[in-house]
Amino acid sequence: MSDRVAIILAHGELAAGMISAVQQITGRGDRFVALSNAGLGAAEIEQRLRELVDRTGARVIFTDLPAGSCNFAAARLLRDREDIIVVSGANLPTLLYYAMHDELPPAEGAARAVEHGTPALRLFAGVRRVR
Repeated sequence: MSDRVAIILAHGELAAGMISAVQQITGRGDRFVALSNAGLGAAEIEQRLRELVDRTGARVIFTDLPAGSCNFAAARLLRDREDIIVVSGANLPTLLYYAMHDELPPAEGAARAVEHGTPALRLFAGVRRVR
């Protein structure tokens, strides 16, 4: 694989579901590889993540929660892999942007994806937007 493949590391089947959504919307689900933490301890998550990074050549890891076991494993990987970027709290707009901009280097693509995914969070109450 190439450095344009990113890993989505998340709880349960969330990573696979997000990839499925990216595929349905853009046809570019192949830009991502899913890794679930289901049934794994901290050391096992980190081991599988390291193996997946080595096997795929991925340089970007998207995680679901900033303080969850997935993000902790990715952060431990950063200690000895300065070529890796971790994006925590990833949402579908973030992943869609990353998938659609493979002309950008991985780090720049990830940074811009965060910029595009953050404003997608909105709060609605009744029929009006609150924030």
